[in-house]
Amino acid sequence: MHISRPYRSSYTDNLIGTLLAIFGNVLVSISLSIQKYSHVKLAGSKDLRAFYHTKTWWSGFVLVCLGELANFVSYAFAPLALITALNAVSVLTSSILGLIFLREKLKPRDFAKRYGLSFLGSILTIGGTYLFVAFGPNSHEKLKAENIVTHLVGWPVLLYMLLEIITFCLLLYFYKRRQANYLVIILMLAALLSSITVITVKAVSGMLVLTVEGAMQLDYPIFSVMFVCMVASVVFQAKFLSQACKLYDPSLVAGVNYILSTIFAVVAGAVFYVEFKNEDILHICMFLLGSAFCFLGVFLITKNRKRTKTFEPYVTMDMVNGVPTIHDKGLFVQQENHGAFSYGALVNNDGVAPAILPVNLKQPPVDSISIDPSFGPLDLKED
Repeated sequence: MHISRPYRSSYTDNLIGTLLAIFGNVLVSISLSIQKYSHVKLAGSKDLRAFYHTKTWWSGFVLVCLGELANFVSYAFAPLALITALNAVSVLTSSILGLIFLREKLKPRDFAKRYGLSFLGSILTIGGTYLFVAFGPNSHEKLKAENIVTHLVGWPVLLYMLLEIITFCLLLYFYKRRQANYLVIILMLAALLSSITVITVKAVSGMLVLTVEGAMQLDYPIFSVMFVCMVASVVFQAKFLSQACKLYDPSLVAGVNYILSTIFAVVAGAVFYVEFKNEDILHICMFLLGSAFCFLGVFLITKNRKRTKTFEPYVTMDMVNGVPTIHDKGLFVQQENHGAFSYGALVNNDGVAPAILPVNLKQPPVDSISIDPSFGPLDLKED
């Protein structure tokens, strides 16, 4: 069956979509940093929801809504392969904002030792972003309801969806029945859902833009189907990502999830929307090279986020003398809490130096107490 593809100015659309995606990712990173600042500032408050009453948190919430709206609209103008790869801009912005908020005064040698990998990752991410933006697919199709239905019933898309469903069911079986809580399995489930998310987001966004331009598309059944699939895939994808962050370091989850979700999104765009049909080998190779640079850059940036913990004191109560005692983690074992989720640009509070506890330790020396078995039990009455 012949697919009608009325193309318009692809370079103009790509420019609009690219600028919207970059603006949206930067805005999301800034907003999450503002919200994290509000959480950190009220960390000692007894009211767990005190940040809801601050202007800082609400300003961050408004900015994140604007950023996500810009990302949503960008899918209507640029190909999936380009927009999803631009999520690396968010990781890069978060890394830069993290250095600004930390305000650490380090010598050049110490700075290079601690943040050398992040700097190298930032350079690779910037270079990779330039390559896949310059050599990415330029064709753009008006996403009318008829065109989306025609794509959906094509045999390449049906075969692709069948393979995705089989793979998802197998991974879900091992995850639920075999208790295979491996990071790769959890993020593969999230990436498979992410490919469905980007396909439906692009369809919904494209039909909304055409409706705003005057061509009504909202009364077609395919719009409702795509909208429901979009919401469902986003919800279940968020659940898998939340589970991964509870079991593993959030920085590692962010890096691996970006790589897997981008790969599946590029494949989904190539199969569903035939984005690479009119591209030559040179452009495809340069796009893949730029994506590889971004993958490596994001991995280096997220790998360097986890800081070394040198000394973490904790307090126990001496049952005999009734006084608190400070222990070092290096001498005594203390259970760690890996469930804290660090988001945005700011580094987790675990990396901050602990405050000194004002405790007066007046314990009598053990050698000064002489115990004779002939006197019976030791009298512990106070003088």
